[in-house]
Amino acid sequence: MAIGAGACLVDWAGTMKTQGAPPARWIIAGTAALAVLNAGVSIFAQSVIENVLYQLREKPAENASGN
Repeated sequence: MAIGAGACLVDWAGTMKTQGAPPARWIIAGTAALAVLNAGVSIFAQSVIENVLYQLREKPAENASGN
């Protein structure tokens, strides 16, 4: 969700620049948009890491019970 919101905000800031908004306005908007996008990517990456670690911890337990 945060990745999509960040991407939309980046596009919004780009549109502000294209339409001739004052530089301070679209620079602040673009910086905030990139922060949201980066947070979304970070959350996704952390969830992948946690999933892999969970699978590595659970796999030996499954093999041990099957023997």
